[in-house]
Amino acid sequence: MVQDHVAAVDHVSDVVGLLRTLSDPTRLRLLSALQDGEHSVTALCDQLQLAQPTISHHLGRLRLARLVANRRDGKQVFYSLNGEMVSERKDTSALTIAAGALELRIRATITNGENTPNNANGDVGG
Repeated sequence: MVQDHVAAVDHVSDVVGLLRTLSDPTRLRLLSALQDGEHSVTALCDQLQLAQPTISHHLGRLRLARLVANRRDGKQVFYSLNGEMVSERKDTSALTIAAGALELRIRATITNGENTPNNANGDVGG
């Protein structure tokens, strides 16, 4: 019984951590940009019009949350969505993030910090 309670508390902490990671607009913009496929840090900087240290910081947070994967090619680093945690539906432009019992669907068009209000919706189920 106590072990079940401890496991439930740990699970809640994991979910809170994931939601905290997703609460940043820049991170949501990065996830949206990566729906188009793999991008270099330089390309993401150009697309989001943000400085490289800012992009790298947020990509690091997304990588720690296992939402993105990276690969190095020489001096360049390329990022993509981590298919183990994030899946996408091309027909709805939605991302589904699954972590344990949590499934979060994000349907939004996010470009340069602007969220299209009539398209934004998040569903949390568990």
